[in-house]
Amino acid sequence: MRLSCSKYTIYRQLDIFFQGIIICIIMAMRTYALYGCSQRLLTWMTIIIIALVGLACAVSFAQVSGDAAILPGAGCYEAYTAETAARIGLAWVALFVFDLLIFVLTVYKIYNTKGLPRLSLITRRNVVDVIFQDGAMYFGAMALINIPNILTYYSSSVAIRGSLCNFTSCISVTLISRLILNLHKTIDTGIFSTTIRDDDYCLDVLLTTRVDIQSTISSHHW
Repeated sequence: MRLSCSKYTIYRQLDIFFQGIIICIIMAMRTYALYGCSQRLLTWMTIIIIALVGLACAVSFAQVSGDAAILPGAGCYEAYTAETAARIGLAWVALFVFDLLIFVLTVYKIYNTKGLPRLSLITRRNVVDVIFQDGAMYFGAMALINIPNILTYYSSSVAIRGSLCNFTSCISVTLISRLILNLHKTIDTGIFSTTIRDDDYCLDVLLTTRVDIQSTISSHHW
């Protein structure tokens, strides 16, 4: 039972780890598109992601596994020493730093494009507004959740250390899914799409050309 619990904790850490990588890649892709597919920005973001992934690997899987045990009525539980918890907490700090970087890049780009007076969290006139508003809400929500999660790893109580990591991971996946679906709904892209230029904000936007197959068939019959 103890061996199965240890395997479970390893799989759980791997799951959280790869979820974080996927989220970072999605946020980087959004920023890359916002900056007009800048190769220079893509290069820097790739370097940063690789560095943060390396840091997360080093602190999460290099002799940092805690003591896993089966608790009656609670299931598998992993207790961390203060040193181990502090090192794992650095991985979450790295994720928060990346979220902060993406948020700063988003605000900077939209500020240069639209100007400070036109930055708004209320109106949604175009896809740029959606990217800014969703990005701001994602960063705000994750900051409110991830900061307490990070603090738990540096708590003096063994029972509290890492207690919010699963919740934080689930919320981040939910928010990034909502963010992508909302962007897809806004620009309404699909398999019949063509790239046009938004002259107002210099951003490539995909617009969908809808094809009514039923209407087409009917017109041929006539």
